[in-house]
Amino acid sequence: MVRKQHPIKLYGFNNLTKTLSFNIYDICYTGDEFERKAYIEYINQQYNSNRLKKILTEVTKIINAKILNIATQDYEPQGASVTVLVSEYHDVNGLNEVPKKDSVVGHLDKSHLTVHTYPESHPGNPISTFRVDIDVSTCGEISPLKALHYLISQFDSDIITIDYRIRGFTRDLNGEKHFLDHSIDSIQDYIPDEILSKYTTYDVNLAYTNIFHTKMMLNTLVLDNYLFNLNSADLTEEKVAKIRQAINSEMAEIYYGMNIPRMKLEKK
Repeated sequence: MVRKQHPIKLYGFNNLTKTLSFNIYDICYTGDEFERKAYIEYINQQYNSNRLKKILTEVTKIINAKILNIATQDYEPQGASVTVLVSEYHDVNGLNEVPKKDSVVGHLDKSHLTVHTYPESHPGNPISTFRVDIDVSTCGEISPLKALHYLISQFDSDIITIDYRIRGFTRDLNGEKHFLDHSIDSIQDYIPDEILSKYTTYDVNLAYTNIFHTKMMLNTLVLDNYLFNLNSADLTEEKVAKIRQAINSEMAEIYYGMNIPRMKLEKK
């Protein structure tokens, strides 16, 4: 269930800093060196800095932020990154607009979004992975949690790790400190049920310190979604079983954060 935020009438600027770290893994079966190279090339084309820039630009719209500057970089031999500097919109004379430069508090402009990609493969492993890390750090009333639905939908998200932290405090009109300006018990409160139903999830929440952690693993393995230049209908039952085992093992190791040698998993 997605919760609505309840604004607090504040004295001065909202000094709370909210940081969302969003990390996803896409997993693919690549049976030989040719497939591994082809998969990495595909990822570099599919998620180049221009595509990532468009994704982060849309995030700024969702969280109602103003872009101040964008830096992009594609790397050799693989990977890309984008950094976006933003400020929040203010209600000026009833209009949702950016205040003039001399009215912007200095550290407001240090809100930012970053994305980095990490394609990965190994000759001893038939599974290749693609990891993308997105960080949204905001000041004031901007809430990065609003963008979760969109971010999940933009990637083939087999494994998702989300960290959310609120730092600092702000004051209301009576001078009372507030260390939180919205309701949250879990990051899952801000993820639609239709998405959560597709994943196995667990939380580690330290609500008293305003630190929240959620991990998600896709429930259903549709094999053809994990094959690169292959079709499951052309494979033997034995080959299909081995590929499923390899994919399940890789997903479990990433989800639980540990190597699991000779692990026998139930087929999905």
